[in-house]
Amino acid sequence: MNPDRKPTLAGVERAAEKISAILPRTPLLPLEIDGQIIWCKAEPLQPIGAFKIRGGWHRLTDLDEMQRRSGVVAFSSGNHAQGVAWAAKKLGIPATIVMPEDAPATKMANTRALGASVVTYDRMTGSREQLAEELAAKTGATVVPSFDDPWIVEGQGSCGIELREQIIEQTGNAPDQIVACCGGGGLAAGIALSNPDSEVMVAEPEGWDDMRRSLELGRIVPVEDNPPATRCDALQTLEVAPITFDILARRGVTGVAITPREVEHAMRLAFERLHLCVEPGGAVALAAIVSGKVSATPETVVTLSGGNVDRQLFAEILTG
Repeated sequence: MNPDRKPTLAGVERAAEKISAILPRTPLLPLEIDGQIIWCKAEPLQPIGAFKIRGGWHRLTDLDEMQRRSGVVAFSSGNHAQGVAWAAKKLGIPATIVMPEDAPATKMANTRALGASVVTYDRMTGSREQLAEELAAKTGATVVPSFDDPWIVEGQGSCGIELREQIIEQTGNAPDQIVACCGGGGLAAGIALSNPDSEVMVAEPEGWDDMRRSLELGRIVPVEDNPPATRCDALQTLEVAPITFDILARRGVTGVAITPREVEHAMRLAFERLHLCVEPGGAVALAAIVSGKVSATPETVVTLSGGNVDRQLFAEILTG
């Protein structure tokens, strides 16, 4: 129960058991790209519309009774917020979520609808971590980070357990390549732990590709000054954490940066061919394949990591 411990494969397997007891597996859907079948893990079909429900459930179910009474504080642009709020509601735990003022209205409304209190901040000038720590200090609540936490990494890794089982069921082979959407790297790190024999790659929005740059340089570097505006709100992480960087660096993971046009094309493709609503940040892994920046292999899996996008924006993107 040490919060400074390292995530482990055993922890991922334990998280997967806990999650399988309350949630069905999300589908692994085939999609043909230039004559090659790839497999898409459809996390928009989670109850909160994103994979973040996994880490939230794993973390909150391991709180002791005193911690549960004191509540939790999380910070997120929306998907982790909803994951924590969903788990907190199911377990009867008070939850406060720190969210940026420019978070999508859908994500903020859904978080409140799940019973969590929302406190907003300015994404570019405020520190969500500091605000969360201050709020937690007042009540004794437990802070639940969005990726810098061993339980969160292990919980997200349950997605990797599922997709591995599913592609073996479909093809008889384990995934040889997994492309993961990446903000802070919790999903990618968890997948790397749960698939030690697969090549793992990360996809990030252009200008916010700090994990890719950090992995290339061999040290953590933040997003460069004045990053561009992006519709991939779920992946706007200013600096990754050692807990995720170390796992990915040890595995030799590499990354690619995805342009806004490539993201939007992938969203349209997912809607037209898979009949799924995928948010911009949830489409970058698919965009990596569709754009040709990552070559598909016989057993490539991509994560469609979330589908929480405002209706007006989604309609605008679909119509080009």
